Amino acid sequence: MRPLRYSINVTLDGCVHHEAGVAPDEELMGFWTAEMERADAVIYGRTTYEMMQSAWRRPASGQWPDWMSEWEIPFAEAIDRVPKHVVSSTLSSVGWNAELIRGDLAQAVQQLKQQPGEGLSVGGVTLPLALAELGLIDEYTFVVHPIIAGHGPRLLDGLSELTRLELVDRREFGSGAVANRYGPVPAA
Repeated sequence: MRPLRYSINVTLDGCVHHEAGVAPDEELMGFWTAEMERADAVIYGRTTYEMMQSAWRRPASGQWPDWMSEWEIPFAEAIDRVPKHVVSSTLSSVGWNAELIRGDLAQAVQQLKQQPGEGLSVGGVTLPLALAELGLIDEYTFVVHPIIAGHGPRLLDGLSELTRLELVDRREFGSGAVANRYGPVPAA
C-alpha cells in the first residue's frame, strides 16, 4: 500500500499561506524536489492545483519562464511530470497530467493508496485537513521557517480530534528552517 504524505511549509505561528515569506532558497528547493520525486502521484484540491499549475506547468513553448532560477527547474520538471489527482466539485475538466476525483473522498483516496508504488503526496490546506479527519495521512512533513506571520490560514486548523505524532526524521537548513517528519502514533 502506498503511503499518503502531507508536506508543507509553515511559519513558527502555524501559518501555511504560500505568501507568508516562506519561499524556498536553493537548499530548500532541493529538499522539495526530492520530496516530489518520492511521489508516484499528487492529490490536490482545486485551489492548490490551480496555484501549482500556474507556477510550475511547463509552458507550451517548452521553455521555462525567465523568472525561474536554474535551481528551480528540477522541481518544476518533477512536478510537471507527476500524475495529479484533483478533488473538486466545481471543475468540469483538468489538464496538466491530471484527473478529477469526485464522489466519496475516503473511497477514492483509499483506492489510490491501494495501487502499487512509492507513495502519494498531498498539498494545500483544506484537503489535507479533510484527509487527516479521515485518518488517511500516513506521514507529515512540516518545514518550519523562522518567521512569525501573524495572520493567514493555519496548519490543520479545525481538526476535530487530537492527533498524536512521533518524530521520525529531522533536518536543519542553512536558512534556519527545520524539516520535521512525523508518523501517526498507533492507537494503544
